[in-house]
Amino acid sequence: MKKSQTAKRKFYVMDFDSTFITVEALDELAGIAVADGHGQKQQIQAIEQLTAAAMSGQLSFREALIKRLQILQAHRRHLVELVARLQKKISPSILRNRDFLLKESASVYIISGGFKEIILPVATEFGLRPENVYANEFIFDDAGYIVGCDLENILSGDDGKVQQLKLLNLPGDIYVIGDGITDYQMRVAGCANKFFAFTENIMRDAVVEQADHVAPTFDEFLYINNLPMTISYPKNRIKVLLLEGIDSRASDLFSTEGYTIEVRKESLKGSDLQKAISEVSILGIRSQTSLDPEVFNAARKLIAVGAFCIGTNQINLPAATAKGVAVFNAPYSNTRSVVELVLGEMLMLQRQVVDRSHQLHQGIWNKSAKGSYELRGKRLGIIGYGNIGSQLSVLAEALGLEVYYYDLVEKLTLGNAKNCRSLGELLSAVDIVSVHVDGRSANKNLIGACEFFLMKNGVIFINASRGSVVDLAALAESLASGKVRGAAVDVFPAEPAGASVDFKCVLQGLPNVILTPHLGGSTEEAQVNIADFVARRIIDYVNTGNTYGSVNFPNVQLPALENAHRLLHIHRNVPGILAQINGLLAARRINIMGQYLKTNEEIGYVITDINKEYASEIIAELKEIPETIKFRVLY
Repeated sequence: MKKSQTAKRKFYVMDFDSTFITVEALDELAGIAVADGHGQKQQIQAIEQLTAAAMSGQLSFREALIKRLQILQAHRRHLVELVARLQKKISPSILRNRDFLLKESASVYIISGGFKEIILPVATEFGLRPENVYANEFIFDDAGYIVGCDLENILSGDDGKVQQLKLLNLPGDIYVIGDGITDYQMRVAGCANKFFAFTENIMRDAVVEQADHVAPTFDEFLYINNLPMTISYPKNRIKVLLLEGIDSRASDLFSTEGYTIEVRKESLKGSDLQKAISEVSILGIRSQTSLDPEVFNAARKLIAVGAFCIGTNQINLPAATAKGVAVFNAPYSNTRSVVELVLGEMLMLQRQVVDRSHQLHQGIWNKSAKGSYELRGKRLGIIGYGNIGSQLSVLAEALGLEVYYYDLVEKLTLGNAKNCRSLGELLSAVDIVSVHVDGRSANKNLIGACEFFLMKNGVIFINASRGSVVDLAALAESLASGKVRGAAVDVFPAEPAGASVDFKCVLQGLPNVILTPHLGGSTEEAQVNIADFVARRIIDYVNTGNTYGSVNFPNVQLPALENAHRLLHIHRNVPGILAQINGLLAARRINIMGQYLKTNEEIGYVITDINKEYASEIIAELKEIPETIKFRVLY
């Protein structure tokens, strides 16, 4: 038999400035001193430049340190304000993993070119031991002003960190975490086993190039070293791909969460999309990107799709569900924008504004009132009385229109609108027709030659719903014959992927026709609202398991997770899965603190909160339950 070997003890040596905290302390101190009337703004800039030069290796550390202290005009009292400020500027991932630092305080060291007077009050709040903090010390004059530092201190020298670590002679494996060249030097000198370039606050190319591993967050450092983290998975490893020029509000929210983000203005198709999505966890699209089963098969890490628009017809929802991918959209966020466009088009078509404008651009003054009408008193027919149709109803009635609507589903009538029992009844009664239905296959060519025949002569027709809903050839014929007096179309059966593609349509060149490039929801307000709504739904799902707002998952709203692990089990909706989950947990005597189950026709979603202490083997056992689609652990 082999003798068991005792694992080597591990020590964690951390930098302070721009690693433990988000800023450089001397730069902050200079700013405080200037604000208090000590020095000028130029001094702050000079100190910042010296700091950057030292951290990137362009200037020796000692030279940069001495020059910065010569420029600095700070007083002892400024240190009190500085410490208070720095206690609020702890790096987010360090703050998140405070428990690790508390538990491992005997093995965590700070070796810094900064100053003890600044570092100790901040670091000890995290349980770090004063005797494990090594840094420089200020020299003050009799009036309390900083005039220099102790140059006998090893850490004031160019290779101070190397010499200090050698003197410590720590008995085990040493991992160094920092952002500057002086941190990397400890690895080069052979004093440390590995150097991790910490890039959460600043990325220095010269440092990153030499690192054993780049750690965008402290979570990443803990994860790759199999150390306990506060969160389940490093957020920087959650990759987000946003296509089709989604508003920057979404990328800002994902960035704040710490996700890795790629943004593209265009849509992707076929093999290009499959290649781009292979390592992606979150995908954001609008209406031009089609997600078919082949795409979902290629997306092995995908957990959520955000449709940053109203509809989801571009997404094969059964394929998404079969792969355990939750889909979220924004059913309300651009409603107002679409309604306002439709109202504006009604006004312009009734008054032939677009044609008159074109004539005037050509020098033709046509002030005739012939064919120009008010909206007041006209009958508006709304096909589809959902979020957009019902809001259009309210605003149109306020403008003096008489509103009729038709919907397959019984809806609450708003105001004085009249519910038509058939599509034909509506078409034959109204002066203006506006379509607001979804793009399901049953609605393809919902409005064709027969429906145009049923309409009144001289009708105004508007489609701002889906391009497949209207037979454009039939609309063109009705316009040419005068059956339809004017039309506005915002959506088309085939739409270009980007602005560089030529667009052709049978309606081009026809009189009193407004063609717009699917911009019903394209207002800045709507795009910000959509980006905010969808991104927050996805973040909530990733962080807590909440599926509220998902179009393909059972909707579950969960309480906050406290002092527990949350197990998320997505499975095909067959009998007995919950019993199997609970049987496995009971066999290992794991206490269930809360449990939630919801199903739809295709899948079941079980959320189980359990005690923090559990046998790790249970995770593998839960994943192996037959009919399991996807499994995640949150804590």
